[in-house]
Amino acid sequence: MPTDEKRESVANLSRKMSEARSIFLADFTGVDVESVTRLRRSLRGASVEYEVVKNRLAKLAVEDAGLEGLADFLRGPTAMAFAQDDPVAPAKILQQFIDGGGRLAIKSGYMDGQVLTADRVEELSKLPSREELLGRVMSSVQSPIYGFGSTLSGLLRSAIGVLSAIEEQKRNDQSTDNS
Repeated sequence: MPTDEKRESVANLSRKMSEARSIFLADFTGVDVESVTRLRRSLRGASVEYEVVKNRLAKLAVEDAGLEGLADFLRGPTAMAFAQDDPVAPAKILQQFIDGGGRLAIKSGYMDGQVLTADRVEELSKLPSREELLGRVMSSVQSPIYGFGSTLSGLLRSAIGVLSAIEEQKRNDQSTDNS
């Protein structure tokens, strides 16, 4: 018989899953307290919530939230990272932690209604950030406009040069005519 505390825990976890833009599951076996603290700090800085979960309760929450296929990855020690803002931020931070020697193992992820394998999460972590992508788009939009502006400016300079040369020529012609 589930206790009120467990029911509340499942309800809270289900709510977090439903509200999250993305969810990432990791096995934290062998990760020391200092490293976990450092990881939590990095995740918190990106508005990502990190929580160690009990698999039995997490499976109930997954079912309640309607996240098909995620329950299959709830075996062994499991921590979940919930992203509210940038859906890719947790993948990047978890992968940086692993690349930096952290003993964390990514199990899976869930984003846009799809379960992600550990390999897909790693691929996702290597994508450029949203800001970087926006910068690239702006650069590609500005480049043709800048080129067009430079071309027009060059044409105007050439036209002014030609007009100045014609004016100079006429002055020279008038001064020779007056002589």
